[in-house]
Amino acid sequence: MDTLAFIPSPSSGEISLGPIPLRGYAFCIIVGVFVAVWLGGKRWVARGGQPGTVADIAVWAVPFGLVGGRLYHVVTDYQLYFGEGRNWVDAVKIWEGGLGIWGAIALGAVGAWIGCRRRGIPLPAYADAIAPGIAIAQAIGRWGNWFNQELYGRPTDLPWAVKIDNGIDTGTFHPTFLYESLWCVGVALLVIWADRRFTLGHGRAFALYVAAYTVGRFWIEYLRIDEAHEFWGLRLNNWTSIVVFLGAVAAIVVSARRRPGREDVVEPRAEQDAEQEGKQEEERGGKQDAERNDEQETAAADSSDTDADADGGEGTGGEEPGTRAAEAAGPGDSAASGNGGERPASTKR
Repeated sequence: MDTLAFIPSPSSGEISLGPIPLRGYAFCIIVGVFVAVWLGGKRWVARGGQPGTVADIAVWAVPFGLVGGRLYHVVTDYQLYFGEGRNWVDAVKIWEGGLGIWGAIALGAVGAWIGCRRRGIPLPAYADAIAPGIAIAQAIGRWGNWFNQELYGRPTDLPWAVKIDNGIDTGTFHPTFLYESLWCVGVALLVIWADRRFTLGHGRAFALYVAAYTVGRFWIEYLRIDEAHEFWGLRLNNWTSIVVFLGAVAAIVVSARRRPGREDVVEPRAEQDAEQEGKQEEERGGKQDAERNDEQETAAADSSDTDADADGGEGTGGEEPGTRAAEAAGPGDSAASGNGGERPASTKR
């Protein structure tokens, strides 16, 4: 099969960060988690929550999600780890690939519920905030399958086919990792748009993410050729997609009827801090008003004292000429004035 163009696969599944080798699969998972927490944090603050809350709860949700994703993969593909000639220790080697999104979301929700309960916030509101971030994290994480040359689709000669040479298959195949990555980006944009347009709340944004993802996962799963359990002509993940899709749609309908609109308060502590800040602002305003009043009263008092001093100076000025005349007369003049102008008796002979 001649292909005009194709996507080459990495020659190695590792990324060298200086002297530290890092599995490409693990690197994609780590980057995806950071992006999800960052975007979720921005959306949470925009809805009235506190900065750092999403990251604090992610400390619970992410480990639970990784364990849940790995458990789902191991349980549904147990023959890869517990069959004849297999080593069960490989079941814990998560860096080699193998995470089931269904288990990751399910058990991750348990971890998120624990974190939300500790913070006293509603889980549905938190789920709505992080829903687009989870979709973006999946879009990034799917490139880990490209590093591992796994989970590709049927053979094809399309220009965007991925070239595989992993010792099992050789040739060009449908890049289902790329299909799902692009689909998840579209899901994230859909949720962000719908959340703004319809003011989704009480878990409906998260349910929309789940429903939209399962639609894409159904047809992408149909293209894959990796070994999987089948029931009535469909792969296990196809049936899971159908069941989860119906559950998500039902959740949207029930939630919209019972609790329309969006939560007014998503984090009580943030609301209390806002009220406290408002009270402090009022107190500061009151103190400033009192200080201004004191300044005005002081200025008025100073003005009154100045006027009084001016009035006193004019009164003494009117008496000053007489006083000066008395002082100029002197003691002798005063005595003469007192004797009526007569000479002493001893001078009469």
